[in-house]
Amino acid sequence: MKKPELLVPASSLEVLKEAVIFGADAVYIGGEAFGLRAKAKNFSMEEIKEGIEFAHSKNVKVYITANILAHNRDLDGAREYFKELKEIKPDALIISDPGMFTIAKEVCPEIDIHISTQANNTNYMTYQFWHKLGATRVVSARELSLKEIKEIRDNIPEEMEIESFMHGAMCISYSGRCLLSSFFAGRDANQGACTHPCRWKYSVMEEQRPGEYFPVYENERGTYIFNSKDLCMIEHIPEMIEAGIDSFKIEGRMKTALYVADVARTYRKAIDDYFESPEKYKSNMDWYRTEISKCTYRQFTTGFYFGKPDENTQIYDTNTYVNEYIYLGIVEKVLDTLEINKTPKKGNFAMITQRNKFLVGDTIEIMKPDGRNVQTKVLSLTTTDFESVDSAPHPQQILYVELDEEIDVYDLLRVKGS
Repeated sequence: MKKPELLVPASSLEVLKEAVIFGADAVYIGGEAFGLRAKAKNFSMEEIKEGIEFAHSKNVKVYITANILAHNRDLDGAREYFKELKEIKPDALIISDPGMFTIAKEVCPEIDIHISTQANNTNYMTYQFWHKLGATRVVSARELSLKEIKEIRDNIPEEMEIESFMHGAMCISYSGRCLLSSFFAGRDANQGACTHPCRWKYSVMEEQRPGEYFPVYENERGTYIFNSKDLCMIEHIPEMIEAGIDSFKIEGRMKTALYVADVARTYRKAIDDYFESPEKYKSNMDWYRTEISKCTYRQFTTGFYFGKPDENTQIYDTNTYVNEYIYLGIVEKVLDTLEINKTPKKGNFAMITQRNKFLVGDTIEIMKPDGRNVQTKVLSLTTTDFESVDSAPHPQQILYVELDEEIDVYDLLRVKGS
């Protein structure tokens, strides 16, 4: 059996590096235009170049999203964008629009093109169509079952790849074709600006009683009638492989480094365990479940893979994520000596850009790429002015954190929430 690719999202250069270190075979990112995550940080051209160089140094591929449904005004800019990408050589472009596809084939024919899920790829004739035009991979629509994907695999050329979502948020509309955001907020989901109104709280108004709003109670907090659970297929890797899927895709190009590292590490271990021994995969299932629940999520479902979703795939009583762990920062540099208040001190010092508040004396967790979670105590905190402080209250403040356990660059620091 061919081991599937683990494809992980990245919202920034920092997150790309964590995805690579924590187990991705490939990452997908967006530039500052032409992608469907306008609210993500996204990458400048220089950051794309640096990200590709870093990933390629670790034998990891980089795919660039350019999957908007383009208007006339977009086409000239897309041509120039693809000319720039041609020079820095990403491994593939992710495209949904035939016009964008045509321009990419003209400008950079040497770069593979993957057809986005946004193109609604639901049958093997669609796959054959894109293959004849030169696409090397098609991303399956989320609305397909594993049985349907297997039928596609049996009816397309062997060299053509199938990419399917493995984990992450589900859309209440057909493969993202939702008009709620445009209607309510004037922000078009198909132009990358979705405001996720499917997560909002709703009431009902009767036509003849304008201005009278009737709550639709599931409980005292109201109802969230469009709010899907998140996809999680960690327990079904064998079935995904048997369906003939070449690339397991993680959703989440707006997620934090903690989310990306946690999901990448868990699926990396699960895939590797299965290929080492199906028995080992089964025996480690409790660890996978525990770890995958440490990142933000909205309860889990298997989506459409085993048949159409029913009433159990929706969440009716809240629109909030489950968030068991708080992200503190990534180890950017390690020092064994630091001058604190003008006095040199030996120890394990990690330089981080702090994301959330924590204190001297707190017990936190070092999340390591090899699967270990190491409990450690915060012995001291020091500012870049080399002054000792008791807490880290300011997000994005650079600090030196002294810990009582060894740390390495790219380790991730987190703490269990209260």
